[in-house]
Amino acid sequence: MIGIVDYGMGNLRSVANAFLEMDIKAEIADNPEKIDSYDRLVLPGVGAFGKCLENLKESGLYEVSLDFIKSGKPFLGICVGMQMLFEKSYEYGEYNGLGIFPGAVKKFEKSKGSEYKIPHMGWNSLILKKQHQLTEGIKDGEYMYFVHSYYAPVCDFTVATSEY
Repeated sequence: MIGIVDYGMGNLRSVANAFLEMDIKAEIADNPEKIDSYDRLVLPGVGAFGKCLENLKESGLYEVSLDFIKSGKPFLGICVGMQMLFEKSYEYGEYNGLGIFPGAVKKFEKSKGSEYKIPHMGWNSLILKKQHQLTEGIKDGEYMYFVHSYYAPVCDFTVATSEY
């Protein structure tokens, strides 16, 4: 069973509906005592890094989610949920993350006269860095839709990147 971490922020229903559409069993996980019972865990996120992390801690789900990740069970962070896996973020201040991946999440810097807009909203091609079960069926160069103002650094765990 897949647990979708409910810490008061995030697109829980969208993630749950996506699993339902694919006939995959998943449930909203808001009980810290039950987190370890899941086979897989998803940490969705919509909002500011600092507030998401604060809510994760206040909900009692911070430590148990961290323990789950360290156990080696499959874990997926979506949007800010992925960003929280890094050591740090500079979104509206400076915040320490879960520290699973090295590096800091930073805001795109707009160069004077640049044609690129922030936030980045649109289609960009993926550059696959390594094979992973998350990218099965996705071809190198395939287009995905992005909506973000911050980016995570490339590290040894990076599966795919995109240029913007």
